Amino acid sequence: MGAITGTFKGFGVTFSHMFRKIVTTDYPFEPAPAAPRYHGRHILNRHPDGLEKCIGCELCAWACPADAIYVEGGDNTDEQRFSPGERYASIYQINYARCIFCGLCIEACPTRSLTMSNEYELARDNRQDLIFTKEQLLAPLLPGMEQPPHPMRLGETEKDYYVGALTNPGTSAGAERAPWSETGTKDATGEAS
Repeated sequence: MGAITGTFKGFGVTFSHMFRKIVTTDYPFEPAPAAPRYHGRHILNRHPDGLEKCIGCELCAWACPADAIYVEGGDNTDEQRFSPGERYASIYQINYARCIFCGLCIEACPTRSLTMSNEYELARDNRQDLIFTKEQLLAPLLPGMEQPPHPMRLGETEKDYYVGALTNPGTSAGAERAPWSETGTKDATGEAS
């Protein structure tokens, strides 16, 4: 007798779902928008003149519980300046095969160089392609920005870059300024397609 009532309960669940509205997404052709605070692909931001915000301090790598970030700092010179401070990240890599998208690296960054975009399409055919380099992570140059290395344009010292940072954040506003945020797709090299 219990088997029969169990069967009818099972059919009841099936029949109750038959009359609900069907929710089907046409995902590859019409991707659903992610939540505004979704933790997706990382972006290395720039100052308004194009210099990199990353100072190569490696705090993001230390904060990462999955050991997915590798940073090697280099020294800026007057002839070769990539960031306003004394140092810059000469090598910056994030291994998305290991990243758990927790956001601890964002919290550890003292210059707000690292932010997370809404991009979630990170699947690749090869594990090596999941290691994103500095060139793939850097925010695009906006009009009025100059490709580093170049001298400081916003002031004479690095302090001039950080005093007005709240009123003029450069590209730290995040992924909405990235060219791939409109389509949400990139090829294996990290370029927008």
